[in-house]
Amino acid sequence: MVKTATFEALLESVVEDGDGWLFTLEGKTYRIADKDEVRRIAESHGYILIY
Repeated sequence: MVKTATFEALLESVVEDGDGWLFTLEGKTYRIADKDEVRRIAESHGYILIY
């Protein structure tokens, strides 16, 4: 199965936390220090990103 997402849509899942941000994808939550980490996490889940 091919999974695609726009980078902007993924950023909508990022919420600010006192120590950085939380990003949730496919039910798994990640603590990230930089919003650019979203790309790496999405690719590790098999997503092809559209910019």
